[in-house]
Amino acid sequence: MSVARLAGLRAALRAACCSLVLAGMLGACASDPAPAVTSPAAPPAVTAPAPDVAPVPSAADTPVPVPVLPAVMAASVPTRLEVPAIAVDSELMALGLLADGTLEVPPAAFPAGWFTGAPTPGEQGPAVIAGHIDWVTGPGVFYRLAALEVGAEIRVSRADGTVAVFRTTEVSTYPKDAFPTELVYGDIDHAGLRLISCGGAFNSGTGHYEDNVVVFAELVT
Repeated sequence: MSVARLAGLRAALRAACCSLVLAGMLGACASDPAPAVTSPAAPPAVTAPAPDVAPVPSAADTPVPVPVLPAVMAASVPTRLEVPAIAVDSELMALGLLADGTLEVPPAAFPAGWFTGAPTPGEQGPAVIAGHIDWVTGPGVFYRLAALEVGAEIRVSRADGTVAVFRTTEVSTYPKDAFPTELVYGDIDHAGLRLISCGGAFNSGTGHYEDNVVVFAELVT
């Protein structure tokens, strides 16, 4: 075989081998199934623990707050009384006891007076201030005392520059022959105030009113 013929045969064999190899590769790509694509496994569901919920207390279970009265004040002589709701604005004079043991009263319609034998307003105990409902000259300092309402403010200025502020808790009328001495003057566990005047019907025979009006109050500031 000539050299030229041999070279041509080799070239033809190489071409045939290349065609077979290429066909085999294409066949493999076309017939082999594509690998399945698997999604990553979802993480297991996590259940959050239920929050602790405190039971809602009923009205019967809710404690009722107890009002706390303010601390008492040091002793100081009272100098002025103001009760805005009944237009009282009066200086204060000192009052003691009469020979028969009864409370001294101011000598005229004005001013009101404070009882020196009791605590000063703002101290622990029942401070006492008295005044007339009227006088021969006309209305007195406590002319409208019986009209004072519960919750009304009472202010007492003191010699040390402080002001004792009270809240009215009760307004009552008592016959003079049944005056509640212990209730008015007896010991108490807080700073209290009593305003006292005459009231009720006027007895023309005796020239005096038959009752006493007493205002009870407690220190608030």
